[in-house]
Amino acid sequence: MKARRYAAAIACVLAGHAAAATAEEGGEAPAAWAGIYAGWGRLDARIVDVEGFANWGRPGWRTGYRDSGAAGGALAGQRFEIGGVSMRVELEGGFSRLAAKSDLLDPAGRDETAETKLRWVAAARAGVEHGFGGATVFATAGPAAARIETSVTDLDRGRGVDGRPTPWRFDPDDSFRDERMRIGWAAGAGVETALSDAWSLRFEGVYFDFGKRTHEVNHSGDNRCRPDGPRRPCPLEAKTRFGLLRLAVIHRFAL
Repeated sequence: MKARRYAAAIACVLAGHAAAATAEEGGEAPAAWAGIYAGWGRLDARIVDVEGFANWGRPGWRTGYRDSGAAGGALAGQRFEIGGVSMRVELEGGFSRLAAKSDLLDPAGRDETAETKLRWVAAARAGVEHGFGGATVFATAGPAAARIETSVTDLDRGRGVDGRPTPWRFDPDDSFRDERMRIGWAAGAGVETALSDAWSLRFEGVYFDFGKRTHEVNHSGDNRCRPDGPRRPCPLEAKTRFGLLRLAVIHRFAL
């Protein structure tokens, strides 16, 4: 809900400025557009073992993992001028099936698996543009939101009374799963070239950063977070970033 409110506020404020600027200058109504895009994205995730619980005695151990693949979506925007500067505001939403995974939280035992999935992403960005010849270059930034699923799964294996290893079993005490909308920011730049009076083609790169969230394992606090530490729940920091290169087909129209 926060991301939707931020996006709506930015769009309303900039649209208001656009209308005021057009009225003051007596110019034409600002141009608007809508389009669809397809591209290639890369999901970068990282788990930081703050106190060295998973990789025993190694505080700050970082486990990075990533996935890349296709992504697609839709966008809509508006162009206007403020004080002689050509500006734009744009809303977008897209989907992907990216899922990154690593079993190196504990590189010795490899019994703990971290996984991050990106389901959808949305952003409301504003910025400036400049046209030359038949092309327009632009740069924008603004708030973003995404559905991100992050989890750490721990498997334990003991020994039976006969000394033989027992089957692997899921340990909920040393695992977590977080499935929710994340708020962050996005920035991008690109170039558009006209195909006709109403259609244009765009190439753009966009970077999304959703910061970090702190989760806990050892929920019961029956173990130590580090060899000389107290018995209590232990923190893991999860960080998520997403980069996207995309090609968009844009239809322009007048408001």
